[in-house]
Amino acid sequence: MTSHDHGPEPGAGDRSVRKLGLVAVINLFGFVVELVGGLLFGSVALIGDAFHMLFDALAYVIALGATLVARRSNPGGRWSYGLYRVEPFAAFLNGLLLVPMVGYLLFESYRRYLSPVEVDTTMTLVLATGGLLVNVGSVLVLQGGEMSLNERGAFYHLLGDAGASVAVIVSTLVIRFTGVVAVDPATAVVIAGLIVWSALVLLRESGAIFFQQSPVDPAAVRTALADLDAVDSVEDLHVWSLSSQISVASVFVTDATTSLDERDALVGRVHEVLESEFGITHATVEVVSERHEHRLA
Repeated sequence: MTSHDHGPEPGAGDRSVRKLGLVAVINLFGFVVELVGGLLFGSVALIGDAFHMLFDALAYVIALGATLVARRSNPGGRWSYGLYRVEPFAAFLNGLLLVPMVGYLLFESYRRYLSPVEVDTTMTLVLATGGLLVNVGSVLVLQGGEMSLNERGAFYHLLGDAGASVAVIVSTLVIRFTGVVAVDPATAVVIAGLIVWSALVLLRESGAIFFQQSPVDPAAVRTALADLDAVDSVEDLHVWSLSSQISVASVFVTDATTSLDERDALVGRVHEVLESEFGITHATVEVVSERHEHRLA
């Protein structure tokens, strides 16, 4: 038997679209404000925070596009699973987009270290605090319920943004009270490190889906199925993900049932265990009796 639920729960796509769209708009606004402020008031750390917001906003736009494509793709023909793999692909691109920003920040930090620029601490503090509020507001928009891979990617970005804004605020206070302007490019380097961390998390999660890493422990799945009455053995078990919200499995079960009704009931229990305990919503279960009477159920 094969369960045919190819998609996430009803309404999940609509919520994801609204969340990602709102967060993208918020961060684009924050980027413009912080970039102009950083250029006007001499803070490379603030410019770094602004570019962090820009790439995050672009990431959310890409994630939004991926979500819309996946929602509107109907499985069939050569695209038997639809286009749900667009989601991890977009997340992978988002991770790659963070790399050039790190290079820019490191270069600009080095240039500012060699040729220090006077920083307007008052306005930098105001804008950095505003950036922190933007990040907190975005986190409030995203939180709640189970997040998709793209939403988690956005969440990681926002955590990095919040940390970057706090770092800018602290460094600006240090400059204000000590006059050591080298703290500003040093803070930009710290922000670059936060960006690298965000990129690695996103690349790791999307890569796990692309390379078909099992989203659950196969040994635990095998044990749960083997504990079912009438199951003699569990073989050829495969579990993988189409996207962060759709897990797929195929399994070969040797059973000790004596009738077709018993076998159908067993197949139903296998599907129930896979979905309720492991979140596997699409599964193909092949059952063979001890007498080797094959049946694809």
